[in-house]
Amino acid sequence: MSPFNPDDRRGAGRGIRPGEPRAPLGGLGGTARRIAVDRAVRNRTGANPSMIESPPPAVPSARRVRARLCALVGITTLLFAPVAGPAASAAASVGVWGATPSPTPTPEPGEAVFTLSPISNGLIQPGQPINVSVTMTNDSAATTAGGTVSLAVGSTPFSSRADLDDWLDGDGTEVPVTPVAATTFPAVAPGTGETQGVTVDAAAPAIANLAPGAYPVVATLSTPTGSYTSPSVVVVPSAPGREVGVGVVVPITGPATQEGLLTAAELEQLTSPQGSLTAQLDAVDGTEAILAVDPALLAAIRVLGTSAPESALAWLTRLETLSNTRFALQYGDADVASQVQAKIVPPLQPTSLQYAMTPADFAPVPNESPSPTPTPTPSGDPTAPAYPDLPSLLSIGDSRAGVFWPETGTAGADVVSALGGLTVEDQQALTLIPSTTTVAGADGATVPARGDADTAAVLVYDQAVSEELREASVLDDGALRNAHLAAATAFLSFALAETDGAPLLVTVDRGEDRSRVALRTAISAALQAPTAVPYSLGALANTPATPVEVIDIAPDAARVAAASGLVAAEGQLTQFATVLDDPAQVTGRERNDILQLLGEAWRADPDAWGVALSDHQETTTATLDSVGILRASPIQLITSGAVIPVWIRNDLPYPVNVTLLASPDDLRLEVQETTKVVAQPQSNTRVEVPVQAQIGSGDVTIALELRSPTGVQIGQPEVREVHVRADWEGIGLVILGVLAVGFVLLGVIRTILRRRGRKTDAAAEAADEDTDAAAYEGPDIETPAEPKGDAS
Repeated sequence: MSPFNPDDRRGAGRGIRPGEPRAPLGGLGGTARRIAVDRAVRNRTGANPSMIESPPPAVPSARRVRARLCALVGITTLLFAPVAGPAASAAASVGVWGATPSPTPTPEPGEAVFTLSPISNGLIQPGQPINVSVTMTNDSAATTAGGTVSLAVGSTPFSSRADLDDWLDGDGTEVPVTPVAATTFPAVAPGTGETQGVTVDAAAPAIANLAPGAYPVVATLSTPTGSYTSPSVVVVPSAPGREVGVGVVVPITGPATQEGLLTAAELEQLTSPQGSLTAQLDAVDGTEAILAVDPALLAAIRVLGTSAPESALAWLTRLETLSNTRFALQYGDADVASQVQAKIVPPLQPTSLQYAMTPADFAPVPNESPSPTPTPTPSGDPTAPAYPDLPSLLSIGDSRAGVFWPETGTAGADVVSALGGLTVEDQQALTLIPSTTTVAGADGATVPARGDADTAAVLVYDQAVSEELREASVLDDGALRNAHLAAATAFLSFALAETDGAPLLVTVDRGEDRSRVALRTAISAALQAPTAVPYSLGALANTPATPVEVIDIAPDAARVAAASGLVAAEGQLTQFATVLDDPAQVTGRERNDILQLLGEAWRADPDAWGVALSDHQETTTATLDSVGILRASPIQLITSGAVIPVWIRNDLPYPVNVTLLASPDDLRLEVQETTKVVAQPQSNTRVEVPVQAQIGSGDVTIALELRSPTGVQIGQPEVREVHVRADWEGIGLVILGVLAVGFVLLGVIRTILRRRGRKTDAAAEAADEDTDAAAYEGPDIETPAEPKGDAS
């Protein structure tokens, strides 16, 4: 369901219980809107069965309106919130994509709905009786009284689809009918249901000579407290004549999820014998339905490698071997129209699934007998894991590329034109649209399958038939399901007769948890209709096109805003991811998460969608804040050279590459400006920044900032206060130096003075001795002369 669009189309139509999930019509009117009206008509006036009172249109519950407004306000906030460029301010700039919905109030009791359901898809053969069932589904708080059911049939066939549509909507006051049968009907307790069969004998005059055509039939339950009336239709097929090709598109999709890939446990449940994916394959196996496959399902199985559940591997093999023609939906069945309206053209595609694969699951299996020339691995290491590439992971088998299927009623002329200009794998894009988004189809006319909207190629599916088939496919109660199958058969009988031999396309539109029986019955009702022959996707695409005019449809503002906000936040994560050796570990996961969040399955539960958007916003903010600088207390610097410790926080499971920038606000301190850092995963890494103090003291603030290898700011900037006292060391050394020199000089002077003193004393003593010697007068002593000549 669109979370913010009050126009619904999946309601309590033709006897469906009130409160069934609905999906938007995108503001369409005419036939499509009338189909959405509750066709289980309740008439308490007791009037003639031919006088049908039209019920009021469905009104969204107060809870649903509050949830829509809550999410709309949140997403509008995102749309107008400023988006910062650098990843550092991302935590502040990531807006609110979805708001937590208000608590759900206690549901009020529903209504009692009376439903007429012809069997055999409403087909009756000439000379055969009419068999119908009537069902009272009592969802009210009171017991419905028993009474009498009367059945009436018209003898004049409807002349047009519009008349049939008006009748089924309850606007059949002028349609003549004749009572043909009656039976009693019991009281029905609250919360229960009761079904009774009614048969009209083939010899009854009212049906004995019915010519081919679609005829009105109506049942009225008369009770003492009021009456309930339900219209339906039976079809007398025409004699075999010209066959018309009919293609039936059936989606193969999973549940809504906010994760890029389903888990192994989810896959095991979905592919179990009672799982939803198994039921979908059971329904299409053996039919010639055209499959619209979500590639995310296949990728989720393949990325698990050898650890994939056996049931999932068997399901994958079974899908690959089906002979049905097919095309790939957007990954996660993402909303194509909202992306185009948000100017995201071409629509988003997965960029990587490597983050989801582990080496152990793709280890090469040793051969029992080694081949002479083993196939080398890309790394050259025969033991290295052999990972499949992205196209292999996403492949759905032999398919037609470039086919887009927006949610019914969301793609107007602008979307069709934008998609029509794309080329995918050398194929011109082909867009599926409902007939009610064309000018002709909005007026109730039949539109052939293959059309051209200016230069855009389209496949147009009949909305009236498709709506009834979809409603039938979600009902487990066969009696209630038959009412929609009869209506689908009647609309299809007109369409087949009005295409002038051109093929027709219908869909069994998206739905959740459909049983294999209900889905297969809906498919068979279209493919086995009288004069219908199955057509493949290729046959439809190659049919000569007829010109169609697509109407304008107002965008769903909430979903467009969500798409814009998700992509803006992805841009911030892409910048942030440059810190990784492999940015795809973050960007690949984010892209796949976005596509899943834009999935069409969320329309059925707007409350849960709003919560999922909020959760994703929190995850994105946490990722952008996962790397940063830890705050630290001021430090004292009393030496001229030192290192300042800085701690880098990394909460990611991968190492990150960053550059630490440091800049002081004062010349007292010189700081190393850049330091390259490899921060280890899920830890705090210490970085030492060298600093050099200059003469002078004071407080210095160092601005710290992280940058990625590409220059993107990472995390929030931080500052480190440093109290510089490094000049006291210089002053102290100078003083000590001066004192040391002084002491040395004093010592030298003292030594010199001492030596001089000693020399003076010695000279004085010598002078004194000379004076004493001169003053002494002793006897003369004659020195004997030296003998001359020989002594002999």
